[in-house]
Amino acid sequence: MASSSSSSRQMKHQVFLSFRGEDTRLNFTVHLLQALKDKGLNVFFDEEKLEKGEELSHALSQAIAASDLSILVLSKDYASSQSCLAELSDIMDRKRKPTDKHIVLPIFYHVDPSDVRNIGGTFKTSFEEHESKRPIEDMKRWKVAFAEIGASKGWHIEGGKSDRFETEYIKDVVEYVLKKLNSNCRSVSEELVGIDDQKKKLLVLIEQAGIHVIGLWGMSGIGKTTLADAVYKEVSPKFECSLFLQNISEKIKKQGSESLRNELLSKLLNNTLSIGYPYHERLNNKKILLVFDDVTDPDQMDFVGVKYFGPGSKIIVTSRDIQVLRNGGANHIHEVKKLNMNDSFQLFSTYAFQLLNLPVDFKYLSFKFVEYAQGNPLALKVLGLKLYTKSIKEWKSEVTKLKQCGEIKLSHILKSSLDGLDEIEKNIFLDVACIFKGQHLNYVEKILSNYYKGARCGISKLVGKCLLEVKYDSISMHGMLEEMGKDIVMQESEYPGKRSRLWNCKDVEEVISYDKNLTNLREIDVSYCKNLRKMHNLSGAINLELLRCIGCESLVELWSEDDHIELVNLREIYVSECKNIRKICNLSRAINLEFLDCSYSKSLVELWNEDDRMDLVHLRKIYFDGCVNLRKIPNLSRAINLEFLGCSNCKSLVELPCLNHLASLHQYSLRLNGCYSLKKFPKVPRPFCSLDLPETKVEEVSDSIKDLHKLETLWLGKSKVKKVSINILKLEFLRKLDLSGCPIEEVSLPFDPLCNLQHLKMSGSAVKNVSIKLESLRKLNLSGCPMVKFPEIPGSLIKLNLSGTQIEEVSLPFDSLCNLQHLNMSGSAVKNVSIKLESLHYLDLSGCPKIELLSELPPYLEVLSVNDCTSLEKVSFADQNLNQFDSLDDEFCINHNFLMRFRNCFNLNQDSTNNIEANAMLKIGSLAKKWAARYDWQYNPDRAPSLICCFPGNKISANMFKCQSMNSSLSLKIAPNGGSGSRFLVFAICLVADLTHCLEFQLRECICEYQLTTAGGGNGGGGCENFRSEIRFRSFYEPVKYMDYHVFILSSIDMVIEDKNYEEATFEFYIKNFHFDEDNDGGEKYIKVERCGVHVFYVDATEKRVAGNKRKALAMMVKKGMEDLKD
Repeated sequence: MASSSSSSRQMKHQVFLSFRGEDTRLNFTVHLLQALKDKGLNVFFDEEKLEKGEELSHALSQAIAASDLSILVLSKDYASSQSCLAELSDIMDRKRKPTDKHIVLPIFYHVDPSDVRNIGGTFKTSFEEHESKRPIEDMKRWKVAFAEIGASKGWHIEGGKSDRFETEYIKDVVEYVLKKLNSNCRSVSEELVGIDDQKKKLLVLIEQAGIHVIGLWGMSGIGKTTLADAVYKEVSPKFECSLFLQNISEKIKKQGSESLRNELLSKLLNNTLSIGYPYHERLNNKKILLVFDDVTDPDQMDFVGVKYFGPGSKIIVTSRDIQVLRNGGANHIHEVKKLNMNDSFQLFSTYAFQLLNLPVDFKYLSFKFVEYAQGNPLALKVLGLKLYTKSIKEWKSEVTKLKQCGEIKLSHILKSSLDGLDEIEKNIFLDVACIFKGQHLNYVEKILSNYYKGARCGISKLVGKCLLEVKYDSISMHGMLEEMGKDIVMQESEYPGKRSRLWNCKDVEEVISYDKNLTNLREIDVSYCKNLRKMHNLSGAINLELLRCIGCESLVELWSEDDHIELVNLREIYVSECKNIRKICNLSRAINLEFLDCSYSKSLVELWNEDDRMDLVHLRKIYFDGCVNLRKIPNLSRAINLEFLGCSNCKSLVELPCLNHLASLHQYSLRLNGCYSLKKFPKVPRPFCSLDLPETKVEEVSDSIKDLHKLETLWLGKSKVKKVSINILKLEFLRKLDLSGCPIEEVSLPFDPLCNLQHLKMSGSAVKNVSIKLESLRKLNLSGCPMVKFPEIPGSLIKLNLSGTQIEEVSLPFDSLCNLQHLNMSGSAVKNVSIKLESLHYLDLSGCPKIELLSELPPYLEVLSVNDCTSLEKVSFADQNLNQFDSLDDEFCINHNFLMRFRNCFNLNQDSTNNIEANAMLKIGSLAKKWAARYDWQYNPDRAPSLICCFPGNKISANMFKCQSMNSSLSLKIAPNGGSGSRFLVFAICLVADLTHCLEFQLRECICEYQLTTAGGGNGGGGCENFRSEIRFRSFYEPVKYMDYHVFILSSIDMVIEDKNYEEATFEFYIKNFHFDEDNDGGEKYIKVERCGVHVFYVDATEKRVAGNKRKALAMMVKKGMEDLKD
């Protein structure tokens, strides 16, 4: 038959995550990745993104092509990576195709979207550097894609205290991704043929209050997991947290029920600490969706404490044994039926022909194969893919083969699927079946790539043939295929020692006790074997390549010094989490060893002897992380190809061997954090750009650091360093220096040394006197230092943190610190502050109990936080000149929240509160123009730019808000539009409320529902439109406690309304406790608004506004209740 144009199925990813590794891989990106995975999404995440190559690999191109949605984390150095730009260009090419529904979501992480759109700032420099290295065509393509993504709607994460927590952004992104993927799903899916009706029944059961545990029962391969997965993906967004646990029986067997339970609970409760008894109550308070796949024992259904789940939670359990479901307490058991003949033909055709309908010539033969499959989806997929692109002659031959089996069973069909595999593909299949099922895809690819050329391609082909599958970033296979693979290996010989792979603990114990001829043995995996004490008698296993002994709690040593082990082909050893192993010795004969993992083996005290001639020339990676009793690492002078050395949390490690000869080792692959006993400054390779030595006992930076000519970042926080030594001053390229928590008492940095230092962190140190004249310095953190005098610092500073210091006086004239934008003095002893800096955007003086006077404040501060300053009496601003505020960039104003917080400042006099009110209204008046000018701007309704001002009081200014009410609602007349052009209405609101009874960590938000009415129904729809605005008072989990009544002045970009000749406005206000729980002492769900007031700003429409491009988020007609905004 003619080949279809469709290629073999690729490994499918729902989300492709593009990021610049050096910028975000250890912070924002990894948290976003985990949040996406926790929602059950399959995310492609390139863990090798350490800029080893600049060309876009074929694997990455394939991953982009096989993804439904792309998220781009655009950080400051994103454009410096040519591979990132190539990724971006491929993604945007897909987006432009009219036939492709690929979704692209940008996240502007600590960068200005206008810089991306216009290729400005650091991006301009990066593109200029590429131009000398890349063809003109590449540069044009990259620039078009970069500008295009900069003009796309996304999330702007500015960072800093004034911005929301990154966890809030991540929550927004994940919810939006789920919403987009659900709306973009195909109505007919090759994976879901024949289960639509069954899925609908389960969705109804999910909604029923009395049904807590739903069981799915059926034979192997019938589609239980597929059905559970389809339901999970559809309903998981409705739950607070959701988990899909595949192969639970196997995981419990390998990992142990207690370990797996704690791991799951930490995910469900967002807590990586140890899980104690209180988790019962916390589970009950959460709405959880949990899927247990392939349960074989009733106890497995409750090992995580399902009985403690709240009434809104749902548990879906799949099993081949109906009695398991009954005994496990399933409220409802659904039998997953075989496919009927029509559905069987459709599924078979999808795989055999890449078509929904059968070609006429193949109809009879197709009927025979469908008949053989007996309605089993797995058999239909495997048969279909095996026959894909084959001729009629080959189809007939396959029918003949199956007939020769006599009574055709599913196992015959599955075994026939291996016939067309080459030797590498067969070995990969058997390796996954016996050793690697359930492991992370990237991890398996790396290991198998060491053994087989083209392993990644082989895995992809096996996925395309339905012999392997990738779900939630793990490589897996159907249970029946796993059993078949293990059976093939067991049939190699009746004696375990003559097989190629061993995974059964009893077989391994037998082999190491009696067998000597082990030449066929290539792989051993005895992970989580409880009784194994020693891996002796392996001298005959001369072809052994992989040894995995993870979590073997009784293992005390691999082999002794006296054992003459000739393991010349051994490449990888895993003895991680072996809590009783004390020594790793005698690896001298493992001359080809590449990988050694001893991480979290807490009893490990020593390794091989120093005088052993260890020829470790092939060794590339060593993991000792979490070996808390390891005191010393032996000589690694022969390990010249070592790329990675992990020693994090080696609490007893005193010193490291000399590492400066290891040319392949780089800063991102040396982990020393948590080495609390480390005393000597390590000797590391010269190319190091960064060195991280926090919380160590290092007292002095050694002279050897002068050889690190490229060192840019040095982290010595909470170490024992006592002074900024002459050795540190020699680092002319150093940009970031962390000496926080060090016993340093004095810092004096003249002009000459450290001429490139930009960021100096000394928070919590003993420093009392500071004199710094470095004009390169941009950020200085001295929080918690016992200084009493304002430091002598350069005018180049942008950010200064003096929180928690004993400084009492601050007077900053115009010519001092003329570049300062961010000043934090919260919790300090300051009494009087006079600041005349026009550059300042952020000022935090919260928790300063002695402060009495704040004068000459810049009128256009973005954030002014003066909470809990109980002695503060006087507040004044510099000239409240509207022109100064108008000069601020429009892009800045529509991407930032403006905050003025004087919470619990009860000594403020009347003049001060008048000044605060006047400044707030000045800002709203100016913001009104900027918001109206960008009325067509698409923003996320959950984070609409706003202004929030609060101070103690129970009265509303009659001068500022002429329309007032003594309750939570009011009506006002809209002034007629006397001009010739159109205009906008911008509302500023003022509320009085007592939030005393709100819990400290509870989230509050103001909800404003208002109706605008026209005369005589001129607007249609009854003459009125309803609107709803929500303004959140604070970020998630920021501790806030209000005492007594407060006045709140609020406005937001979603309170900008295009005037349609409205005549009257009616408002209703209430303040909501966001995390209110009736079962807990959380106060009232809605806080009473005692008084309210509204002021209307009338803004002429700008000529720049594009006609007809109206913002849908606000024009929606909504009912007065709790309807959601639609964007």
